[in-house]
Formats: sequence, C-alpha cells, structure tokens
Amino acid sequence: MARILLVDDDPDVRPLLEHIIFADGHQVTPAESLKVARLLLAKQPYDLLVTDVNLPDGSGLTLADEAIATGIKTLVLTGHGLKLKPGSLARYTYLLKPIRVAELTAAINQCLAQKGGDMNIVPFPKLH
Repeated sequence: MARILLVDDDPDVRPLLEHIIFADGHQVTPAESLKVARLLLAKQPYDLLVTDVNLPDGSGLTLADEAIATGIKTLVLTGHGLKLKPGSLARYTYLLKPIRVAELTAAINQCLAQKGGDMNIVPFPKLH
C-alpha cells in the first residue's frame, strides 16, 4: 500500500479522485492547496504526489518540483493542458482531465513502479 498525497482544489473532483485511489489499495491524504500540501509533505513521508496544476494559491508544478527534489514521485493532472506553455509538462508524468478511472490507476501504478526520477508521459489508453 503506497502513501499518496492528492492535491486538488475542486471540491467535487477531489473526493472522487480520493475514492479511486483508495479503492486501488492505496492510503490517500487529500489537500486543497499548496499551503496545506506543503505542511503535509513536511510532516510525513509520501510515496507519490498527485497534484492538479492550477491551485488557488499557486502552481502544482512548483509543488511537483519540490516533491521531486526530495525524492517523491509525482503525477500531474490538468484540465488546462492546451492552455499551458508548450513543453511545460514534458518533464512530468501527467494526465489530461477528464480522467478515466483505468488511466488514473494505471498512471499511479506506473509512477510507483519507476525506479527514481524517471518521469514519462503516460500514453493514452487504447479505445475499444
């Protein structure tokens, strides 16, 4: 069971993501802002940070960089991928919203399986 910090400010989306991660067998701690996430990261260890890019008090990419610097694996989520500067997500494992359950669980498990700092773009699942 991995310890995952989930950072998303949307009060409708965060509980859904939390449920999906928990149902996949992981311990999940939710946070709604950079401030809360930083406090949690300072208090306890996490195996993975799952963060939205746009947060009310700053960028989730900044938080992802901080987590990576301390050895925590990251998964970035965004519904604004096409509005971001081209290439700004290239160094992260990321998913574009809306996110399907299967692609989220696959991306989390892929991130957790990585040896260290090896960030890759998660491929889109094949449609049936």
